[in-house]
Amino acid sequence: MIVTERLILRPAEPRDRAALHAMWADPRVMTELGPVKDEAASDAAIARHAGYRADAGLGFGVVERRDDGAVLGFCGLKPGAPTTPIRGELEIGWMLSRAAWGQGYAREAAAAWLEWAWSRRDEPRVVAITAASNTASRRLMARLGMACLAGGDFDHPDFAANDPRRATVTYAIDRPR
Repeated sequence: MIVTERLILRPAEPRDRAALHAMWADPRVMTELGPVKDEAASDAAIARHAGYRADAGLGFGVVERRDDGAVLGFCGLKPGAPTTPIRGELEIGWMLSRAAWGQGYAREAAAAWLEWAWSRRDEPRVVAITAASNTASRRLMARLGMACLAGGDFDHPDFAANDPRRATVTYAIDRPR
């Protein structure tokens, strides 16, 4: 668990299921991220990240607002997907419900996870990927100090050839010295 000024970052629990499902079922949240998830796909995502935690001590978890316990989103670190050029790298990612957009929560959560990575992991850098069209995530990556990697563009295999989200960019931040 990580505690920041306004947030608690923790593994998902059964009580979080409805809020996470609502986020993944929201077409506006998923516009740049992937298809809308039904309840089974939401449960599978939660289980997949619990598996990362069990296997590697990683995995995205709940972003909870400290003052009222509201579940705002999902954020954390995971192994880069084996079907992408970032396989084997330490990947950071985030997604927030629409009600939490524009309030600095994603930056606060991601910055806390980066700090956690530098203090507890040995990787020389942390990477992030997103659809080339996802300007909001790209702006946040830059604000976190991440740089777009030259030669890091690729076609994400999880998206169909005609899906505009297939065009993916890679950002990275090196371990502070």
